Amino acid sequence: MDEWVAHIAASVGIAPAVARLAVGHVFGFLQKRHPKGPADELIEKIPGAEAAIRDAAAAPRRGLLGGVLGGVGGLVGGAKGDVLALTARLTSLGLSPDQLQRLAREIFGGAEQVVGREKLRSMTDSIPGLSQFLWPKS
Repeated sequence: MDEWVAHIAASVGIAPAVARLAVGHVFGFLQKRHPKGPADELIEKIPGAEAAIRDAAAAPRRGLLGGVLGGVGGLVGGAKGDVLALTARLTSLGLSPDQLQRLAREIFGGAEQVVGREKLRSMTDSIPGLSQFLWPKS
């Protein structure tokens, strides 16, 4: 996982420690939405992914925006609320909107190589806006 995190960090323009937390947040999000399925398979196939999820969950939330968006995510609930909460966690790491887009492409591009497009799509299709972002021509 260290090589992949280093690649993500370089591509997104963030420190490797931040990239690792971001990956942990995204994987934790997928694991929460798709327990006992392709998300678990993905996480099991990437050494260090479980530790990254634990570290991300234990990381303190920084910034007013992160707290506000996280709280709104809890109020909205469902898939949209989960996406807002994830976005809040990632922005609290200091990621800009452009960096969030690059991060998503890198994480999900790597995930596709690990579990294949069909299983990845089964995880992303239910996430508002993500499927169209990842698979614009499908």
